[in-house]
Amino acid sequence: MAADLMEIDDSLYSRQRYVLGDSAMHQMAQSSVFLSGMGGLGIEIAKNIVLAGVKAVTLHDTKQCETWDLGSNFFIRKEDVLSQRTRVEAVCPRVAELNPYVHVEMSSSALDDNTDLSFLRKYQCVILTDARLSLQKRVNEFCHSQQPPIRFISCDAYGICVRVFCDFGEEFEVSDPTGEEPKEIFIQSITQDNPGVVNCMDNQPHGLQTGQSVVFREVSGMVELNGTIRQVSVLSPHSFAIGDTSQLQPYVHGGFFALVKTPKTYKFETLEQQLCDPQVLTPDFSKPEAPLQIHAAMLALDSFQEQHSRLPNIGCLQDAEVLIKLTEEVNATLKSKTPVNAELVRCLSRTARGTLPPLAAAVGGLASQEVLKAITGKFAPLQQWLYLDAIEVVRPLQSLSAEEFVPRGDRYDGLRACIGESMCHELHKLRVFMVGCGAIGCEMLKNFALLGVGLARSSGEVCITDPDLIEKSNLNRQFLFRPHHIQKPKSTTAAEATCDINPDLQVDAHLNKVCPATESIYNDLFYSRLNLVVTALDNVEARRYVDSRCVSNQRPLLDSGTMGTKGHTEIIVPSLTESYNSHRDPPEEEIPFCTLKSFPSVIEHTIQWARDKFENAFVHKPSMYNSFWQTHSSAEVVLQRIQAGESLEGSFQVIKLLSRRPSQWEQCIAIARLKFEKYFRRKALQLLHSFPLDTRLKDGSLFWQSPKRPPAPIEFDLNDSMHFTFVVSTARLFAGIYNIPYSEQDVSEEVVTRILAGVKIPEYRPSQKCIETDESAKKPDHMKIPVSSEEEREAMAQLEQAIATDRVTPEWLQMSPLQFEKDDDSNGHMDFVMSASAIRARMYSIEPADRFKTKRIAGKIIPAIATATAAVAGLVALELIKVVGGYSFESFKNCFFNLAIPVFVLTEPAPVKQTLIRNNIYFSIWDCWTIFGHEDFTLSDFMNAVREKYGIEPTMVVHGVKMLYVPVMPGHSKRLKLTMQKLIKPSVDRRYVDLTVSFAPEADGDEDLPGPPVRYYFSPDGGTP
Repeated sequence: MAADLMEIDDSLYSRQRYVLGDSAMHQMAQSSVFLSGMGGLGIEIAKNIVLAGVKAVTLHDTKQCETWDLGSNFFIRKEDVLSQRTRVEAVCPRVAELNPYVHVEMSSSALDDNTDLSFLRKYQCVILTDARLSLQKRVNEFCHSQQPPIRFISCDAYGICVRVFCDFGEEFEVSDPTGEEPKEIFIQSITQDNPGVVNCMDNQPHGLQTGQSVVFREVSGMVELNGTIRQVSVLSPHSFAIGDTSQLQPYVHGGFFALVKTPKTYKFETLEQQLCDPQVLTPDFSKPEAPLQIHAAMLALDSFQEQHSRLPNIGCLQDAEVLIKLTEEVNATLKSKTPVNAELVRCLSRTARGTLPPLAAAVGGLASQEVLKAITGKFAPLQQWLYLDAIEVVRPLQSLSAEEFVPRGDRYDGLRACIGESMCHELHKLRVFMVGCGAIGCEMLKNFALLGVGLARSSGEVCITDPDLIEKSNLNRQFLFRPHHIQKPKSTTAAEATCDINPDLQVDAHLNKVCPATESIYNDLFYSRLNLVVTALDNVEARRYVDSRCVSNQRPLLDSGTMGTKGHTEIIVPSLTESYNSHRDPPEEEIPFCTLKSFPSVIEHTIQWARDKFENAFVHKPSMYNSFWQTHSSAEVVLQRIQAGESLEGSFQVIKLLSRRPSQWEQCIAIARLKFEKYFRRKALQLLHSFPLDTRLKDGSLFWQSPKRPPAPIEFDLNDSMHFTFVVSTARLFAGIYNIPYSEQDVSEEVVTRILAGVKIPEYRPSQKCIETDESAKKPDHMKIPVSSEEEREAMAQLEQAIATDRVTPEWLQMSPLQFEKDDDSNGHMDFVMSASAIRARMYSIEPADRFKTKRIAGKIIPAIATATAAVAGLVALELIKVVGGYSFESFKNCFFNLAIPVFVLTEPAPVKQTLIRNNIYFSIWDCWTIFGHEDFTLSDFMNAVREKYGIEPTMVVHGVKMLYVPVMPGHSKRLKLTMQKLIKPSVDRRYVDLTVSFAPEADGDEDLPGPPVRYYFSPDGGTP
């Protein structure tokens, strides 16, 4: 099959397609990459680009496997070392296993100053890792001089310092520098002037920059603008000028604009040209001089290697001094000079032979994204250097003896050279709980394995939990899983794969969710045994819960997340930083109910409407039906109770479902056809009946003006494939919930056409019901809507009829609710949402979305790519070392990055806030006061104990939502004599409760003062009462 016609395997690549788009995916599938160096950095890049789906990769390396490699290369095994295999032989089949669509070759030929480089011409991108600088220059010159140029990337990792360099040629065109989807923004007004000024509706920010271009659509009055592209000049966040509009017709109403993506060309210089005046990215604004300091230090390290044919020896002070001198010499040649950072150079000298696997993972993720940019022209490339250091990891270790860092002949020698034997031992003893084993989870486990976190022999343990099973779409970035693992649990599979990387790890895998329902498993005793918690979750709610448990149990939490090419890490350390719950993102804006129901203006509205229809008809109603008949098992009794005037919640809807229940496939097709009529024809006719096109509001303006779009009724047409898909998928879903069998023949055009010919469509008669136009109105709860006496009589008659005709059988009192499954194309779920949304979009003249976009919005899919996942996990694992070492607040770094732009920002975490109660009594979120009681301990005893222990008078005591003591509440003063046991009524195994206590203000009339939670233990020793 021709490459350009190649189908993208959506079941594997769907999450990544949402990041890169199809054009970039096709370009990757036609590109060949050469990657040299199978150390820790090389294997990271190999993993990420093979998962991404390039056409072919040649892995190149000339070294043999050594024990040392086991600590940096996750695809080298002990047997590879024992059988003296080359590194490339060992890793090649394991890399190839990651993606069946990628052709992985290996090469162990010499690549040096004498090699004929013409073999590189068949590659679109060449990556060198851990190569001598002279070779990097030579290969780069060759790549730069080709027509078209071969994109060149070099990466090096030496101990605590890493660098990435990119050269994509003199003119590198990027189709889409940001990857952000242009938003459609509605227009409030356009002036007829020179220049004409556009104002956004509802003061919505346009997010434009001067010089960008926008396209106009659906403008009324100034129609000449429609379809034209105008360059903008930004005036304010909500307005911009678009050049002369004075000769156009006056603006009347409506219309929207969207940003037009324009390609951008980037110019690159060669490595040689860039050495003296490097163009660098600044990742940490607290040390803006660091990139140039590392640049000088790493170039000095290159010189050291040229002169001595080796790296500086671990702990050799003489070598460190030589390196400082060389750095000073390099610094003198730089255009922009910065003072030599002697501490950094000494740390580099001491650690250069070592490896920090998490640092390789973080930079490997970033470098891999640059490879994808090089071959697709998607996203802005790195210009031209990135330098990172992990000096905060090693700074507190400088006073340790040289003995700490010397090799011991095991897999941790590379790590030991950086952090010392004592710290390695602390990592081995670690007891970690990781929640989630998806993409970030797999990457974290790889880091744990390489760092030796949680070794059985040191009584350490990594406990992981995830309730999910592996799906094919996971394989694109959850690199511990293979096709034969599909439908197996993520946690147990990941545990097994992690132990393949490092058999000494103790991994305990669970299949539980971490939530209030599993608190009996993940109780305080469980947390008390842990050293730290890592979240690898994909939702805010779960993060908030885990965070609250960590704060309650005083445990550090390492959190991270990604969305497409964006990633963040957050480090939460008891008594030092704020917690995850200390900040709240603004809630997602909900689409108003009336917009969804009657006045959609953008495609997101019609997709959400279709998704809601699915949820209501095929999930909510069948579930409600089942729970009603589980509560009321006899239809006769239900009838008697309704006849006696009782109102049973949900009975009206349930009887309606029972009386209209289909029993044959033909009836399902008929229902589907009537639904079409209702949704796409009658709805439009009713709206236009209630609000004719010339309707005006009180202020005289037209009712039907932007963003409101008047609907046009859709006539059913069997020859329209969307209409046919809607009827068939709707019928299939009804058949599914009513357990009605159907054959392949039943869904054929022939059979469906024959059934439809017999379906009678009642004539449309306008109804007098009110249509909601208030945007603040909420969706009504149909269970709570009062039923009229006529509807009640009708329901009774329907139920009597059903009983009389023997239709009330156990099978008829049971339905099968569906669960929306977006990734299975055979189940009809996406067919329904896609067709319903597209036909509704047509009815409102909204630009439709293809199936791919519809699936993303309907399925709330978070775009994801392995590069970002690898980077966040690496950054988190670096912080883990600092947490284990008990480092000070200044050492910790949170990170936000967007690999697309690329932006990479390291910042200090938010310091913990101290809140003053009064009289120099402060508390923070990490404080928890404790009171130990006994069986006869009263509320009054509790209040006195707090006052005596903490010197402040409690005024109010609350347990959860229950007020135990509020002085102004009637009868509460009597509670002071009651025992705490009686007031709280703890469960048998409950050792304590956390109470919210308020304190008396200094002046009367002031508000009560807040305080930390007070943990009340029911027994003097804190055990179970």
